[in-house]
Amino acid sequence: MSAEGPQPLAAPRGRPGHLLVPTRTKTALALLYDERLENAYDVRLKLTKEVLTIQKQDVVCVGGAHSSANHRTVTLHRQPVGGLGLSIKGGVEHGVPVVISKIFKDQAADQTGMLFIGDAVLQVNGINVESATHEEVVHLLRNAGDNVTVTVEYLRDAPSFLKLPVGSPGPSSDHSSRASSPLFDSGLHLNGHCSHTAPSSPSSPTANEPKYEKCWIDTLSVPLSLARISRYKGGTEKLRSSAFEVLALDGASTGVLQFSTAQDCADWLRAVSANISDLMLQHMKMANKCCSPCEQVVHMGWVNERLQGADAAQTFRSKFLALKGSSFYIFNTPPVSTLDWGLAERVYNLCEVLFKVHKIWLSDDCWLQANLYLGLQDFDCEDSRPYCFSVLASHGKSHVFSVELGSELAVWEKSFQRATFMEVQRTGVSVLCVLLASAFRKYLTCRGWSINEGLFQEGESKGERELSVTGGEEARVLHLELCLD
Repeated sequence: MSAEGPQPLAAPRGRPGHLLVPTRTKTALALLYDERLENAYDVRLKLTKEVLTIQKQDVVCVGGAHSSANHRTVTLHRQPVGGLGLSIKGGVEHGVPVVISKIFKDQAADQTGMLFIGDAVLQVNGINVESATHEEVVHLLRNAGDNVTVTVEYLRDAPSFLKLPVGSPGPSSDHSSRASSPLFDSGLHLNGHCSHTAPSSPSSPTANEPKYEKCWIDTLSVPLSLARISRYKGGTEKLRSSAFEVLALDGASTGVLQFSTAQDCADWLRAVSANISDLMLQHMKMANKCCSPCEQVVHMGWVNERLQGADAAQTFRSKFLALKGSSFYIFNTPPVSTLDWGLAERVYNLCEVLFKVHKIWLSDDCWLQANLYLGLQDFDCEDSRPYCFSVLASHGKSHVFSVELGSELAVWEKSFQRATFMEVQRTGVSVLCVLLASAFRKYLTCRGWSINEGLFQEGESKGERELSVTGGEEARVLHLELCLD
């Protein structure tokens, strides 16, 4: 991401271009996982350029006499074939209501037009069953006579373990089992299996009879401007499987969004990240209108910082980083006004820090451990997160950060290079060499390396400096190519 203009980034050499995703608008089904209750609920996601919306199914009145209550009372006429024409699941013994799990086409429940898969059964012939067991409701429905009046309410948050189909009901299930279970359909017990009488014709609805439809209703909208994504559980090393969470600047959260496959999760992760990046670019452009040419924002975004000496409960904490002018900023929250830039947790001069990537991008789309720049083992990098970089200050203070996507890591690397190059152009290479020499001396000394005389001797090519260091039985040479004009 760059603040220079709206043109998209070209894929860095050797890096797959498919990770640089354009802004997209899309919808898909997913599960909303409640980590506290350990239940998952069917939802639909709707992504736009600025908002990620969570939708849940509900039953709404679309015609006839509107009822202000959410409850619907429906009378079923038991048929010789098919009985009530529905199946139920659930029960109070499992901590869930009894819900309608199947409605069979052209049979009694279907003909009413007022019952839907996912309806919680509240009453049967005036008897409250909200605290009834599965077997109690089955027994009551079977012995309620030919005309059965049920009161229902659509259950938005039906746990996914009830296995209720999302959308239109499908074909009837196999009724070979005669065992009744709270988590299996009890259609056989309710509907019978007589086959010598034809089903009655559907009744015609009256003019004032309410008409209901099941549809998707917006329940939560999370703004993507300055939002962040988390694939990990509560600042720990526990990576959620095929799931992530989007957290807005105002504290709103989508909750944990679970996808059916890892590929679906990756596609949505990249799409949401692309939209957040686009909005971040707009925020940077607005900020740069108030900044002088030498104080322009080059890049900013959310990361996770590894905590020094952290306990097992939390090893990472979210931080917001910015490269602006000659400085590298670390914030707890994003700067949204000019005054906020003075509230940074830490500010470093770019010529006093070293940027180090902990992974190398390969053409086969893999990230592998590698020894960048110095050929040393990763310092202070005991975490298992795959996309990490570190920043070492001249006084020995180090920060280890992780991001959610490999493409984000590539952008941070490129942005640090660009910001440092711009600062070198402004200050001159001699200042940079002095600062780098000091930083390298402290870093190499703390790693047990001895430093030879003649540090930063002039090389033959313009803008190149050579550093010779010795560690153990090896001697290594570092070339800093500053690419100066």
